[in-house]
Amino acid sequence: MDPGNVDLGSAALVSPLPHSPGVVNSPVNSPRLGILASGSGSNFEAVMQAIAQGQLQAEAAVLIYNQPGAKVADRAHQWQVPSLLLNHRDYGDREGLDRAIVATLHQFGVQWVVMAGWMRIVTPVLIEAFPQRIINIHPSLLPSFKGIRAVEQALAAGVRIAGCTVHLVVADVDSGPILMQAAVPVLATDTVDTLHARIQVQEHRILPAAIAQAVASQGG
Repeated sequence: MDPGNVDLGSAALVSPLPHSPGVVNSPVNSPRLGILASGSGSNFEAVMQAIAQGQLQAEAAVLIYNQPGAKVADRAHQWQVPSLLLNHRDYGDREGLDRAIVATLHQFGVQWVVMAGWMRIVTPVLIEAFPQRIINIHPSLLPSFKGIRAVEQALAAGVRIAGCTVHLVVADVDSGPILMQAAVPVLATDTVDTLHARIQVQEHRILPAAIAQAVASQGG
Protein backbone atom coordinates (compact mmCIF):
# COMPACT_ATOMS: atom_id res chain seq x y z
CA MET A 1 0.00 0.00 0.00
CA ASP A 2 1.36 3.42 -0.95
CA PRO A 3 1.60 5.65 2.17
CA GLY A 4 1.47 8.64 -0.13
CA ASN A 5 -2.13 7.78 -1.04
CA VAL A 6 -3.43 6.93 2.42
CA ASP A 7 -4.52 9.33 5.16
CA LEU A 8 -2.69 7.81 8.10
CA GLY A 9 -3.10 10.81 10.38
CA SER A 10 -0.86 10.36 13.39
CA ALA A 11 -0.55 6.59 12.97
CA ALA A 12 2.82 5.20 13.99
CA LEU A 13 4.63 2.05 15.01
CA VAL A 14 6.23 2.29 18.45
CA SER A 15 9.04 -0.01 19.54
CA PRO A 16 9.42 -1.26 22.19
CA LEU A 17 5.84 -0.94 23.33
CA PRO A 18 5.18 0.50 26.79
CA HIS A 19 4.72 -2.21 29.40
CA SER A 20 0.92 -1.91 29.26
CA PRO A 21 -1.46 0.22 27.19
CA GLY A 22 -2.21 3.57 28.79
CA VAL A 23 -0.23 2.87 31.95
CA VAL A 24 3.49 3.38 32.22
CA ASN A 25 5.29 1.25 34.77
CA SER A 26 7.35 3.20 37.31
CA PRO A 27 9.47 2.42 40.35
CA VAL A 28 8.01 2.84 43.84
CA ASN A 29 10.09 5.93 44.56
CA SER A 30 9.33 8.80 42.21
CA PRO A 31 12.55 10.08 40.61
CA ARG A 32 13.33 13.78 40.56
CA LEU A 33 13.63 15.02 36.98
CA GLY A 34 15.60 17.99 35.74
CA ILE A 35 14.18 19.07 32.39
CA LEU A 36 16.20 21.03 29.82
CA ALA A 37 14.31 22.81 27.03
CA SER A 38 14.90 25.63 24.58
CA GLY A 39 11.60 26.44 22.88
CA SER A 40 7.85 26.10 23.19
CA GLY A 41 8.04 23.19 25.62
CA SER A 42 5.55 20.80 24.06
CA ASN A 43 7.58 17.80 25.22
CA PHE A 44 7.83 19.34 28.71
CA GLU A 45 4.04 19.59 28.63
CA ALA A 46 3.74 15.93 27.59
CA VAL A 47 5.89 14.84 30.54
CA MET A 48 3.87 16.96 32.96
CA GLN A 49 0.59 15.63 31.59
CA ALA A 50 1.82 12.06 32.01
CA ILE A 51 2.77 12.80 35.62
CA ALA A 52 -0.58 14.46 36.32
CA GLN A 53 -2.51 11.56 34.79
CA GLY A 54 -0.60 8.96 36.79
CA GLN A 55 1.05 7.48 33.72
CA LEU A 56 4.51 8.48 34.93
CA GLN A 57 5.43 8.44 38.59
CA ALA A 58 8.05 11.18 38.75
CA GLU A 59 8.54 14.71 40.03
CA ALA A 60 9.67 17.60 37.86
CA ALA A 61 12.18 19.22 40.20
CA VAL A 62 13.33 22.05 37.93
CA LEU A 63 13.19 23.34 34.36
CA ILE A 64 16.32 24.91 32.87
CA TYR A 65 15.94 26.87 29.64
CA ASN A 66 18.52 28.77 27.60
CA GLN A 67 16.51 31.12 25.40
CA PRO A 68 15.11 34.33 26.93
CA GLY A 69 11.38 34.46 26.31
CA ALA A 70 11.04 30.74 25.62
CA LYS A 71 7.42 29.71 26.05
CA VAL A 72 8.45 26.65 28.02
CA ALA A 73 9.01 28.97 30.98
CA ASP A 74 5.32 29.91 30.89
CA ARG A 75 4.40 26.24 30.89
CA ALA A 76 6.62 25.63 33.92
CA HIS A 77 4.93 28.51 35.75
CA GLN A 78 1.50 27.02 34.99
CA TRP A 79 2.64 23.67 36.38
CA GLN A 80 4.31 25.35 39.38
CA VAL A 81 7.68 23.90 38.44
CA PRO A 82 10.72 26.02 39.41
CA SER A 83 12.43 27.37 36.30
CA LEU A 84 15.77 29.03 35.67
CA LEU A 85 17.15 30.79 32.61
CA LEU A 86 20.78 29.88 31.88
CA ASN A 87 21.43 31.87 28.73
CA HIS A 88 24.20 30.12 26.80
CA ARG A 89 25.37 33.50 25.50
CA ASP A 90 26.49 34.40 29.02
CA TYR A 91 29.12 31.63 29.08
CA GLY A 92 32.48 31.55 27.34
CA ASP A 93 32.18 27.94 26.25
CA ARG A 94 29.91 24.91 26.35
CA GLU A 95 31.69 23.54 29.40
CA GLY A 96 30.95 26.70 31.36
CA LEU A 97 27.25 26.42 30.60
CA ASP A 98 27.22 22.75 31.53
CA ARG A 99 28.96 23.45 34.85
CA ALA A 100 26.17 25.91 35.68
CA ILE A 101 23.57 23.33 34.63
CA VAL A 102 25.13 20.62 36.80
CA ALA A 103 25.28 22.95 39.80
CA THR A 104 21.60 23.82 39.37
CA LEU A 105 20.54 20.20 38.93
CA HIS A 106 22.43 19.21 42.08
CA GLN A 107 20.87 22.13 43.96
CA PHE A 108 17.41 20.73 43.16
CA GLY A 109 18.32 17.13 43.97
CA VAL A 110 17.85 15.93 40.40
CA GLN A 111 18.36 12.22 39.71
CA TRP A 112 17.52 12.06 36.00
CA VAL A 113 17.98 14.67 33.27
CA VAL A 114 15.50 14.95 30.40
CA MET A 115 16.50 16.93 27.31
CA ALA A 116 13.05 17.84 26.01
CA GLY A 117 13.94 19.97 23.01
CA TRP A 118 17.31 21.17 24.35
CA MET A 119 19.02 22.76 21.36
CA ARG A 120 22.55 22.73 22.71
CA ILE A 121 25.32 20.13 22.35
CA VAL A 122 26.23 18.91 25.82
CA THR A 123 29.74 18.14 27.01
CA PRO A 124 31.34 15.51 29.25
CA VAL A 125 30.89 17.97 32.15
CA LEU A 126 27.17 17.21 32.14
CA ILE A 127 27.34 13.64 30.85
CA GLU A 128 29.80 12.50 33.51
CA ALA A 129 27.75 14.13 36.27
CA PHE A 130 24.72 11.97 35.35
CA PRO A 131 26.13 8.87 33.63
CA GLN A 132 23.45 6.83 31.85
CA ARG A 133 20.84 9.14 33.36
CA ILE A 134 20.41 11.76 30.63
CA ILE A 135 17.54 11.16 28.21
CA ASN A 136 17.05 12.96 24.88
CA ILE A 137 14.26 13.07 22.30
CA HIS A 138 15.28 13.45 18.64
CA PRO A 139 12.97 13.85 15.60
CA SER A 140 14.35 11.04 13.46
CA LEU A 141 14.76 7.29 13.48
CA LEU A 142 18.32 7.20 14.72
CA PRO A 143 20.96 6.43 13.64
CA SER A 144 19.62 8.19 10.53
CA PHE A 145 19.57 11.99 10.33
CA LYS A 146 21.51 13.02 13.41
CA GLY A 147 21.98 16.63 14.42
CA ILE A 148 19.98 19.69 13.47
CA ARG A 149 17.13 19.90 10.94
CA ALA A 150 16.46 16.17 11.09
CA VAL A 151 13.02 16.47 9.51
CA GLU A 152 14.43 18.52 6.64
CA GLN A 153 17.15 15.90 6.19
CA ALA A 154 14.56 13.11 6.01
CA LEU A 155 12.45 14.89 3.39
CA ALA A 156 15.52 15.78 1.33
CA ALA A 157 16.58 12.12 1.36
CA GLY A 158 13.17 11.03 0.08
CA VAL A 159 12.54 8.46 2.82
CA ARG A 160 9.08 6.90 3.10
CA ILE A 161 9.26 6.43 6.86
CA ALA A 162 10.38 9.06 9.36
CA GLY A 163 9.89 9.18 13.12
CA CYS A 164 11.47 9.97 16.46
CA THR A 165 13.83 8.39 18.96
CA VAL A 166 14.33 8.57 22.72
CA HIS A 167 17.89 7.68 23.68
CA LEU A 168 20.47 7.98 26.41
CA VAL A 169 22.99 10.75 25.91
CA VAL A 170 26.67 10.06 25.28
CA ALA A 171 29.52 12.26 24.11
CA ASP A 172 28.81 11.66 20.41
CA VAL A 173 25.77 13.66 19.25
CA ASP A 174 22.58 11.56 18.91
CA SER A 175 24.53 8.32 19.29
CA GLY A 176 23.56 6.90 22.69
CA PRO A 177 21.66 3.67 23.37
CA ILE A 178 18.14 3.78 21.94
CA LEU A 179 15.32 3.48 24.48
CA MET A 180 12.24 3.79 22.27
CA GLN A 181 11.29 4.78 18.73
CA ALA A 182 8.13 5.66 16.81
CA ALA A 183 7.95 5.35 13.03
CA VAL A 184 5.80 7.86 11.12
CA PRO A 185 4.91 7.41 7.43
CA VAL A 186 5.93 10.23 5.11
CA LEU A 187 3.00 11.34 2.95
CA ALA A 188 3.39 12.52 -0.63
CA THR A 189 1.97 15.91 0.36
CA ASP A 190 4.18 16.41 3.40
CA THR A 191 6.06 19.61 4.08
CA VAL A 192 8.57 20.10 6.86
CA ASP A 193 5.82 21.59 9.03
CA THR A 194 3.22 18.87 8.45
CA LEU A 195 5.66 16.01 8.93
CA HIS A 196 7.20 17.61 11.99
CA ALA A 197 3.74 18.08 13.51
CA ARG A 198 2.92 14.36 13.12
CA ILE A 199 6.32 13.38 14.50
CA GLN A 200 5.71 15.59 17.53
CA VAL A 201 2.51 13.70 18.29
CA GLN A 202 4.63 10.58 18.66
CA GLU A 203 7.36 12.39 20.61
CA HIS A 204 4.75 13.30 23.20
CA ARG A 205 3.64 9.67 23.29
CA ILE A 206 6.99 7.94 23.70
CA LEU A 207 9.02 10.36 25.81
CA PRO A 208 7.15 9.79 29.10
CA ALA A 209 7.02 6.04 28.44
CA ALA A 210 10.74 5.86 27.74
CA ILE A 211 11.55 7.86 30.88
CA ALA A 212 9.56 5.44 33.01
CA GLN A 213 11.13 2.36 31.45
CA ALA A 214 14.66 3.78 31.75
CA VAL A 215 14.13 4.66 35.41
CA ALA A 216 12.61 1.26 36.15
CA SER A 217 15.50 -0.54 34.47
CA GLN A 218 18.00 1.20 36.75
CA GLY A 219 15.93 0.88 39.89
CA GLY A 220 14.99 4.54 40.26
